[in-house]
Amino acid sequence: MKRMAEYPEPETSDLSPKQAQESPDLSDNELVAAIRAGDEAAFTRLFERHRGLVSRLGYRFFPRREQVEEIIQEAFVKAYFALDGYQGGHEKSFVSWLARITVHTCYDELRRAKKRNESRMGDLTEEEADYLSDRLRDLSASGNVEGSAISRDLASKLLARLKPEDRLVLILLKQEELSIAEIAEVTGWTSAKVKMRSHRAQQGLRRVLRKFL
Repeated sequence: MKRMAEYPEPETSDLSPKQAQESPDLSDNELVAAIRAGDEAAFTRLFERHRGLVSRLGYRFFPRREQVEEIIQEAFVKAYFALDGYQGGHEKSFVSWLARITVHTCYDELRRAKKRNESRMGDLTEEEADYLSDRLRDLSASGNVEGSAISRDLASKLLARLKPEDRLVLILLKQEELSIAEIAEVTGWTSAKVKMRSHRAQQGLRRVLRKFL
């Protein structure tokens, strides 16, 4: 995947709403400037340009389409009302800024879901449990069972059994393939906290997996 830190940094610009509407290849920062100048259509263009990014991140955390649609809406609403705080060239990119908002939106929803006891939706059917047990026994000799398991179809149900913080860091580390430093940037945690959470999360996943070995 193309990591968030690898996206080019947009340039700043002070365009009028009319100029924004007439220019098809505006950078993210130029569209933000147009929104601040009163061009609502510029926000629609930002939404259309980056909806796929937010959707992809949402599906990392939630399996159902309606859940992801809610994440998309909430993340962009938060982004819209936070635009005055967006620093443009002082940030690595609008994409990184929006990704941070999306990750925090997903994290908040994971915590709300845990309070509502929706983690029970992650329970495996008997057939899925048998399949997982067979596959994990085949993989156990590799010494990296947890890394193999979370890349498979049953990942969301396994991860749903973990704490929201553990689930967050494992998804960013194993599925998004972000480094410790990148996870720290996107979550706002210190690198030390990310390392600690990563260690605890992988221990937690091992405990879950032992039930099927």
